[in-house]
Amino acid sequence: MNAMNSILSKAKTEKNGLAGIALDSYGSTDDSVAFVHKDSLSENHPPSPGDLHAAEQGIYFRDGRRRIDFVLVFEEEDPGSKKSKRKKKKAAESGEVKEKSPEEKNDQYRKKFLNNLRKAGCEMEEEISSTGKKTITYIKVFASWDVLCYYAEELNFRAPLQAHPNPSENWSAKLLESLHIPNMMDQEVPNKPLDYYTCVFKKSKLDKFLGSENRDTFFSNTQRHRIVYEILATTPYGKRKRAEIGIDRLIDEGAFQAAYPLHDGSWNKPSHSIPAEQLNRRQVLYDYWARWGCWYKYQPLDHIREYFGEKIGIYFAWLGLYTANLIPAAGVGLLVFLYGVVTMGTNVPAREVCNSGGDFVMCPLCDENIGCAYWNLSDTCTQAKIAYLFDHPGTVFFAIFMSFWAVTFLEYWKRKNASLAHHWDVMDFEEEEERPRPAFSAMAPSMEKNPVTGIKEPHFPDEDRFKRMMAGSVIIIFMMVMVLIFVLGVIMYRVLISIPLFQSVMFRAQASNIANMSGACVNLILIMASGIVYQKIAEKLTEWEMHRTQTEHEDSYTFKVFIFQFVNFYSSIFYIAFFKGRFVGYPGHYNRFFGLRNEACGQGGCLVELAQQLAVIMIGKQVINNAQEIIVPKIKNYLQRREVTKGMEKSAEPARWEEDYQLIENEGLFEEYLEMVIQFGFITIFVAAFPLAPLFALLNNWVEIRLDAHKYVCEVRRSVSERAQDIGVWFNILDALVQLAVISNAFIIAVTSEFLPRLLYKYEKNWNLDGYVNFTLAYSPPGAMSQECRYKEFRDRDGSFSLFYWRLLAIRLGFVILFEHVVFFISRLIDIMVPDIPESLEIKIKRERYLAKQALQDQEHIMAGGLAGVGEEDEGGDDDFAVTTQGRKAATRTDAGNVYLSVPTADV
Repeated sequence: MNAMNSILSKAKTEKNGLAGIALDSYGSTDDSVAFVHKDSLSENHPPSPGDLHAAEQGIYFRDGRRRIDFVLVFEEEDPGSKKSKRKKKKAAESGEVKEKSPEEKNDQYRKKFLNNLRKAGCEMEEEISSTGKKTITYIKVFASWDVLCYYAEELNFRAPLQAHPNPSENWSAKLLESLHIPNMMDQEVPNKPLDYYTCVFKKSKLDKFLGSENRDTFFSNTQRHRIVYEILATTPYGKRKRAEIGIDRLIDEGAFQAAYPLHDGSWNKPSHSIPAEQLNRRQVLYDYWARWGCWYKYQPLDHIREYFGEKIGIYFAWLGLYTANLIPAAGVGLLVFLYGVVTMGTNVPAREVCNSGGDFVMCPLCDENIGCAYWNLSDTCTQAKIAYLFDHPGTVFFAIFMSFWAVTFLEYWKRKNASLAHHWDVMDFEEEEERPRPAFSAMAPSMEKNPVTGIKEPHFPDEDRFKRMMAGSVIIIFMMVMVLIFVLGVIMYRVLISIPLFQSVMFRAQASNIANMSGACVNLILIMASGIVYQKIAEKLTEWEMHRTQTEHEDSYTFKVFIFQFVNFYSSIFYIAFFKGRFVGYPGHYNRFFGLRNEACGQGGCLVELAQQLAVIMIGKQVINNAQEIIVPKIKNYLQRREVTKGMEKSAEPARWEEDYQLIENEGLFEEYLEMVIQFGFITIFVAAFPLAPLFALLNNWVEIRLDAHKYVCEVRRSVSERAQDIGVWFNILDALVQLAVISNAFIIAVTSEFLPRLLYKYEKNWNLDGYVNFTLAYSPPGAMSQECRYKEFRDRDGSFSLFYWRLLAIRLGFVILFEHVVFFISRLIDIMVPDIPESLEIKIKRERYLAKQALQDQEHIMAGGLAGVGEEDEGGDDDFAVTTQGRKAATRTDAGNVYLSVPTADV
């Protein structure tokens, strides 16, 4: 530990460049400070209450001036502990003294790594916490001004030119205001981030940027985190030839236990009352977003983006828009379901079934020789009524509506995404050439020159990667086959469990329902279990494939997991929708599989079974996932806190870095996106069979937003903020699901539903559907059964298909083609009519680029020639100092040599 102390720099008191202003960068949450003229920013300004409060919370070095940018944590066993003594004794007995122990190697790695960090310009301070059995060391890291400026240029950061109030209007607020209806969803969130003109940061043009005199607050916390993480991820701790580089690999090897930026203090409000403006940003997010009482409020997206970064901000923006768009879909679905409830009494086929008595003796649903009995169609009266709730003309309308809804949602998300990207200054964001992943660097067999940068870096041959991907594909296909085997097993389970149920007089009427519901529950358990196992396999496969960059790694992993989960969740539903009951045969000529009769649809028809399967899998998955998100983090937090605080004095109040170490690690957004995309598939691909799916999705998402918000604010360590322009590959997956949904709903209506058979019967036989039930029941061939019975098929007495069947088949195929073409045509029309970027935004971007260029001119030139002499806008721009802007700007004026930009009130 003494050797470690010699490496770490002591806390220094800087003489210049420190100001105690309550500005947390040009992303300040203090409107009054943001509008102060730059000449009034004094380095001798006393610290504000917010700074003092932050210092008390332990987010500064001991000098109270340098803010902690990052924290590194490593644990060591106490030399006097029993475990440490046992290890020393074992090593002494074995006589292995030449080879270094893992603890000694890790200590050597840490020393070299921290020494290299110091050479890179980072300042560090050490805090030690001993529990008696182990010693926890916290390394606080601070990046100096010169380091920040260098990496800000390297990473293409953007800096502010001028601030103005941040607009917060949206279409629903405008609509309610125009109707003079109070907006219960609106709330005034304190310390609202401002909007800025921004351009690429150049140190040579530092004096052009807002607040450049105050070095402590010029770069925001999130920017400082990104810079320090970049240094941590690229600093070597060993030989570069062996790719011994970066904090991520050090954590994997156990040299460090964690590396994280600090939260802005506690999320709990102080016991004494303070003004809302003095709350730290974490407390603001909890009080106005993460609390359960905020479930009906607008999300403070700008605050989320300011604290967590654009990537997480865009996720919650997408989730919020998706949830808001579910409201009309859920409303229409509920109305369609209620229409079925109200008109149930007018359903002629259901009345005929209920009033048939013993007129229709049905063939046994399993073989006579195992005890299955004949039954009366009137026994299925209840199922016939329930079937009408999910199979009436309203469901056809709803399927068409949801197809257009899905297309419209994606189109308006593109517009919303463009507005957010412009508002958050990431519209032109392009990720620069990515460095190799730390895991790739550690395992790559050779070093070769990068053709872009010319720098030697870890390399893995493309042909070897291709071979591994092909081998991985075989494993993926094998896992998919296993899923299909599970589906087959569930089918056989339903057949086997239904046999004793049909033999029982007590359970005969509900035999199909019991078999189907229990089978759906078994299927759900298999789905959840196999999903967990496969994700572990997919993670290992993706690591084995050796993708160079993190983006390539994530895309490959996303594709693998989604393809598997698609088959996992939807295969049983596709089977019921399109295959079950199609290959049963007819009395005397039943088709068999492993000696068992092929599974037929229940008494209520396959559409009812499809609705049951959807309800069990979709709702059951939502309940399990939400229970996991509530319970699992709390258990992990408890175990982590107990492990860290074991042996500590109970009276000692933990410092900020200690409290954050007790939180669990942030696992990213992959699981959140996957859950929502699978749900999106449920409410679009099979919505014709379950109109209530959007309603359950809406209820789930209201809970999901709160759970995710609470997790990010209260339960996990703060992650390094990442910039993002959109939701990435998930949009392509959503778009593919929309196209599949159109085809799926067309076939459900045409093949599974009774809509077309009833429509053809109305046209050819009876418009009131009188006699429809008798018409749909065929007679068993003579001598095929011990007595004559009926079964549901369009067949003649000899078992061959009737002419009505062939006419219906032609109509079904024609309906599928017509439905697809009409929906795809209108969807394409919507795509053309709704531009991805609103026209007003395009004009605004051009106008703001022009005004921002005006603002960057030398003041002497502006005063001499005025705005009229500047010239027309140059669309090409200055490649070295390209400008993009945010917000609303309308005109430029000069006053006493200072440039100001006036701001109208129009919305983004």
